[in-house]
Amino acid sequence: MRQKIYQIDAFTNKPFGGNPAAVCILDAWLEPELMQKIAEENNLAETAFAVKKEDVYELRWFTPEVEVDLCGHATLATAFVLFHFYDLKENTIRFFSPRSGDLTVTKGNNGWLTLDFPTDQTVAIKNLEALDEAIGKSPIKTFKGKTDYMMVYKSQEDIENLKPNFHLLDQLDCRGVIVTAPGDEVDFVSRFFAPKCGIPEDPVTGSAHTTLSPYWAAALDKTKMTAKQLSKRGGDLVCEYLGDRVKISGKGALYLTGEIEI
Repeated sequence: MRQKIYQIDAFTNKPFGGNPAAVCILDAWLEPELMQKIAEENNLAETAFAVKKEDVYELRWFTPEVEVDLCGHATLATAFVLFHFYDLKENTIRFFSPRSGDLTVTKGNNGWLTLDFPTDQTVAIKNLEALDEAIGKSPIKTFKGKTDYMMVYKSQEDIENLKPNFHLLDQLDCRGVIVTAPGDEVDFVSRFFAPKCGIPEDPVTGSAHTTLSPYWAAALDKTKMTAKQLSKRGGDLVCEYLGDRVKISGKGALYLTGEIEI
């Protein structure tokens, strides 16, 4: 069986930036074990699989090692593929994730795509010695979300200079760790580490901004914010905090179209 596959760089307007994701639009669901093998073979941070059911696309995401609850950049990549290659008439795509519920992506002007995601619920916790040791620098504040820790630092320079111990990070009881600070040229910056999922440092993490947005909305006293993820590839986002939802906007760039044999 031949299956069409696309690779999209998300949260960037040109190839070789942002976060790459593979996308497969399926006629019917494959076995989870096969989808996991495809994701492992692709060896990208995420591979997204979607199946159309009436007017909704069911959506699932796999890293090379595990299926995840929510992935922003691969959702944006899936919407990019559907808008550009599947002749959609509407400007909004409705997705449903078995693990995260209803999601939408809306096409705006000049190539912008806006994700509508549920806001993460976080609680402030005491700094954790094991977490501080793994990241290499104690933060000002630490929070625990649904799947990730978030560590807040004083400056963008702090974030840029972090050199985490990935072996120690892999021992923590979380999907990943978000580190963040005020930005020099944007409202806030971040990095994201998830070695437990097979992703030592993720280039751009849309789902992390469901955790970041409510914190920075309160800290900056504004609901619409610019953000940059400071990975080697880098990524640019606009976030709008709406209480129980967060809108996360970015662009995409086509890198590859092809077929796989499965």
